[in-house]
Amino acid sequence: MYTVKGKADRDHLLEQHMQLVKRLAHHMKAKLPPSVEVDDLVQAGMMGLLDAINRYEETHGAQFETYAVLRIRGAMLDELRNSDWMPRSTRQNMRKVETAMNTLQQKLGRAPSESEVAKSLKMSLAEYQDLLSDGSGHQLIYYEDFHDEDGNDSFLDRYAVDDSDPLRALLETDFRQAVIDAIEALPPREKILMGLYYEEELNLKEIGAVMGVSESRVSQLHTQAVARLRAALREQLWTGPA
Repeated sequence: MYTVKGKADRDHLLEQHMQLVKRLAHHMKAKLPPSVEVDDLVQAGMMGLLDAINRYEETHGAQFETYAVLRIRGAMLDELRNSDWMPRSTRQNMRKVETAMNTLQQKLGRAPSESEVAKSLKMSLAEYQDLLSDGSGHQLIYYEDFHDEDGNDSFLDRYAVDDSDPLRALLETDFRQAVIDAIEALPPREKILMGLYYEEELNLKEIGAVMGVSESRVSQLHTQAVARLRAALREQLWTGPA
């Protein structure tokens, strides 16, 4: 599997992990708008896999697949960001949802219900749920979350040096525990959904069958759960780790 120089055999690793790229692409596609083509994600993921193969050394002390997954997902997210697949107005609407959730959480001392968030936004419940549907694919972390008020990449300037992975650097701070705590604080149904999606790796249709709701409803609940997590983590997301 390795050459005499200790580098991963490029062709072997590439062939062995092509299915991993396709699986990650379909998993990501499940929470994205129809306008995003899975083939584009696969192509970007293959570039990430090649990057992982070129960078990986046995001395990293990690399994290659673990390292490759980070690079593949990162390449896919870069492709999505460069394609600007989510309209700015949708991103702004989700920020409004997060702000409303944070305000209500502080006021009520608990996670607000959908009806309470809708009322705070001066929307009907149906309008609010439509907004959640439009926000399908809302992410926990965006590149611009780490810009300071002047637009400078303060977080990346501190952590993305040489070939380091800024996401890994972030997870090595208190942010990781904050994410765990925020997931634990989710309403029970959304907590179950996140477990089925990220731990059991079920798709939205399969989760809907387990929870007894439609696939579109699962998508709404997933978007809402991500918004709750971002609301809980807003200080760390928008000011960077200490």
